[in-house]
Amino acid sequence: MPDPRPDAERLYHAAWVLPVASPPIRGGWVAVRDGRVAAVGSGDPLGGSGRHATDLGDVAVLPGLVNAHTHLELSALRGRVAPAATMPVWVCDMLAARGLDPPSVEPILAAIGEAHASGTALVGDIGNSLATIGPLAESPVSAVVFHELLGFNLADPVGAVAAAAAAIARAPATDRVRVSLAVHAPYSCSPGLIRAVRDWLDREASRPTSVHLGESPEELQFLRDGTGPWRDLLGALRAWNADWNPPGTDPVSYLEGLRFLDDRVLAVHGVHLGDAALDRLAARGATLVTCPRSNQWVGVGAPPVTRFYRAGVRVAIGTDSLASVPDLNLFAELAAVRQLAPEVPARLLLSSATRGGAEALGFGAELGAIEPGKRAALIAVRIPAGVADVEEYLLTGIRPSAVRWLPA
Repeated sequence: MPDPRPDAERLYHAAWVLPVASPPIRGGWVAVRDGRVAAVGSGDPLGGSGRHATDLGDVAVLPGLVNAHTHLELSALRGRVAPAATMPVWVCDMLAARGLDPPSVEPILAAIGEAHASGTALVGDIGNSLATIGPLAESPVSAVVFHELLGFNLADPVGAVAAAAAAIARAPATDRVRVSLAVHAPYSCSPGLIRAVRDWLDREASRPTSVHLGESPEELQFLRDGTGPWRDLLGALRAWNADWNPPGTDPVSYLEGLRFLDDRVLAVHGVHLGDAALDRLAARGATLVTCPRSNQWVGVGAPPVTRFYRAGVRVAIGTDSLASVPDLNLFAELAAVRQLAPEVPARLLLSSATRGGAEALGFGAELGAIEPGKRAALIAVRIPAGVADVEEYLLTGIRPSAVRWLPA
C-alpha cells in the first residue's frame, strides 16, 4: 500500500521508463515527491523491500506529450470542412463554416479533454481571440496561447499590436497557461505588422511566438511575384495593400529581412521550404513544427520530415485543429511522421513530441523529460509483453485507451 502521508514519495516500477533526455530503461523506476520527479533509475532503489512502490507491469512510462501547434478555437468545425485539393480552397471553406460567431466553449473543453486523455501535457494553441484561456486554466493541460494577428492593409499596425498586448495583459493567465502574440503568415500579415510584433517580442524577452511558414506552394508564388490565389483572396476580403511589393524571395529569407526569426519562433509546417531555407532556420535556432496529417488534409502535400532532421533544425510536432484532422491524439500524429520518415531514429521523433516541443514553448524546465526537479506529468502506455524496441512501438499509433496518467 502507498504511504498515506501527504509528503510520501511515490515509486513507480515499469517494464520500461523513457526519460527522453537519456536512453530507455528496461525494468526502470521513477520516484515522485510533491508533484515533482525525485529520481529515476533501474533495479530496486529500496533494497528489495518494495515499500511505497507500485509495480505498473507491462507499460512504458514517459513524459506527457507536447502538441506544439493546434487551434482549439476551431474545435466546433470537426467534420464540417472537407479535405481540399489546395489550401486556398480549404481556407475559404473553413472561413465559411466558421462564420462570425464567437468560439463555443463546449467544443473547446471537449477537445482539451480529448488531448489530455491521449497523453498530452502541453499545447501551443493558436487563436484569434482569448477564448481558450479559461478552459485551459480549468484543465490539467498546460499551454502557451498565441493570440494570432492578421492584417495586410492595417492603417496602424503598431496600434493593433498595442491593443492586442493590452488584451493579453488583462487575460487571466497563470504560470501554467501563458499567453503571447503571433503573426499568422507572410501572405496575411503586412511587413509593418510583422515588425510591430517583433518589436513587442523584443520587449517581452521570455515569450515564444509562432508563424505559419512555407505551408503551401501558393505562399511561395505570392512572395515571389505577388500573384496567385492568396493575392486574389486578399482582394476579395478587401485586405489588399496596393503599396506592397513582393520580395521575390523564399518565406524564410523574407522573415529574416524583417528581423522576425530567432530561437523563440515556432515556424509551423515548412512543407515547401528548400534545404537552404531549412539551414537558415536551424542557424537562427527556430523550431519547425510539423503537422503531416493536417498538411495532407488541406491539400499542401506531405512535409519532407527527413530533410527537417537532416538540416539540424529543432523539430516539434503538432496536430493542427479539428477542422483538418480527425483527432488531437499526438500518438496518431507520430505514426504519420514515422511513415514519412522511416529512416529517422525513433528516439528523435519521440524527443520532438516531448522535449523539443516543451523547450520551444518555454516549458523546458518543467516538462518534456523525466528528470529530477521537473513536473511529474507522467503517462503510462500499455505495451505487449516482450516488446524489444519500445521506442519504435510507441510510433505505431497508440490509442487513448492504452494511455493513463500517473498520480503525482
